[in-house]
Amino acid sequence: MAQATISGAHAFGELDNYRSELTAYCYRMLGSPFDAEDAVQDAFVRAWRSRDRFEGRAAMRSWLYRIATNVCLDMLKSKKRTTPMDLGPAREPVESNLNIPSEITWLEPIPLHLIAPERDPAEVAVANESIRLAFVRALQHLPARQRAVLILRDVVDWQASEVAELLNTSVASVNSALQRARATLAKTDAEAGARPLSDADRAMLERYVSAFERYDLTALTSLIREDASQSMPPFDMWLSGREDILTWWFGPGIGCQGSRVIPTFSANGMPTFGQYKPDPEGGHTPWALQVLDVSDGKIGEFTFFLDTARLFPLFGLPLHLDP
Repeated sequence: MAQATISGAHAFGELDNYRSELTAYCYRMLGSPFDAEDAVQDAFVRAWRSRDRFEGRAAMRSWLYRIATNVCLDMLKSKKRTTPMDLGPAREPVESNLNIPSEITWLEPIPLHLIAPERDPAEVAVANESIRLAFVRALQHLPARQRAVLILRDVVDWQASEVAELLNTSVASVNSALQRARATLAKTDAEAGARPLSDADRAMLERYVSAFERYDLTALTSLIREDASQSMPPFDMWLSGREDILTWWFGPGIGCQGSRVIPTFSANGMPTFGQYKPDPEGGHTPWALQVLDVSDGKIGEFTFFLDTARLFPLFGLPLHLDP
């Protein structure tokens, strides 16, 4: 008995070994890196407090996933993450369409290194396959338990019997929930597969940074897909089409002229940059975390996350650039 107690204590002392994969799981469930980190920490606390009931019959990993799932299901009772595209059609690129709804909780990006440490290339590859914003956005449309089933079966690659045990339900219920979840995702434009950047893509992104900093209309036009889209959470307005995007940039958004654009940690496995607007008092101040989707050699989607006070420190970006 003493030996079992010592072994159990040792096992619970290694909880942090599971932090990355649990953070990835909770992020897909909750759509926020901050909520995911809170959920994982809560799961660790609950696991430690209930360690006397851990009998070793289930693997530590399964035990933690069970607890983390319950934490996420509890958190999802009070909030739902969404994006501007979920709220209605694209709007005209005019300033009067800018609106910040108070009742909305927005989907947020996560630095890839929090969920797939660079020391493990296999983890990075797995995370890239199912962490892109479009896929996580689509997950938020699923009921909470369906979401858990789909992630555990199709992303974490658990057997139906394992998921049934974790959720305290039957294999038939798990298979039914998975079928419904897959049918819902099939109606969206989510793509779970990663699209690794080619050398040509990286060169194109370098040209984009240069063109944006110069605010070169001709160069930017050549780098953006004609059917591109743009959103700027927490504003609920989103734009569809290169023409409307550039109309905004060179109209109401002209204050971005003179910005500096700095590459940073990848968000959701996608090209990510910190954008700083000119500061009247000198230097540059944070404006947006730009997360880009690249397809067919051009930029197909811009998501400008404007909550820089929270996101820039998370992505290792300074809160001011000196001249």
